[in-house]
Amino acid sequence: MKLKVCGMRLPENIKALTALNPDYMGFIFWAPSSRFVDSSTPPLSKEIKKTGVFVDASLDYIETIIKDHNLQAVQLHGKENPEYCSYIKNLDVEVIKAFSVKDHFDFSSLDPYESACDFYLFDTKGELPGGNGYGFDWSILKHYPSKKPFFLSGGIGLEEVKQILELKKIDLPLYAIDVNSKFEIAPGVKKIDELEQFKNELYEL
Repeated sequence: MKLKVCGMRLPENIKALTALNPDYMGFIFWAPSSRFVDSSTPPLSKEIKKTGVFVDASLDYIETIIKDHNLQAVQLHGKENPEYCSYIKNLDVEVIKAFSVKDHFDFSSLDPYESACDFYLFDTKGELPGGNGYGFDWSILKHYPSKKPFFLSGGIGLEEVKQILELKKIDLPLYAIDVNSKFEIAPGVKKIDELEQFKNELYEL
């Protein structure tokens, strides 16, 4: 089980999180977000994949950010089509394609993306493309038909560890847990002690 911590902004907070060695660290490059990154980001250790999060951005913008911030992964949180995803995948980064889920989800909509991305990410459908702070009904994932590994996101905090354990009992390619707002003091500022506790509990699953 991998861990991705998203929505990082401040150098000291990033440094403290780096000491926990999460598998992925996410930086949001979508201007309307309260966690938007509009400055340089520090280099990370080789064990942590620096991930840029975008929403229907231009290809030129993504290419520039990949180079300027030395990204290893790109998370696409908008309405990006399979051709768009394939283009990004050819830039030598992992591609995580996000899909919003509420009361139900049409898994057949994933079919065109099977070869266009490395991972799916399932997040809660809300007012924002991500970071809404609440979850969706995970039982929907029992009907997941693909072999492609996926990230699980949407209002995940310490109190969700038991639910994650229950989900792990199902034969699903659950690859990583993506956390953000439930571990924040303020937008972009994470509670490192709680993240450490969460990571320790998660890695015991």
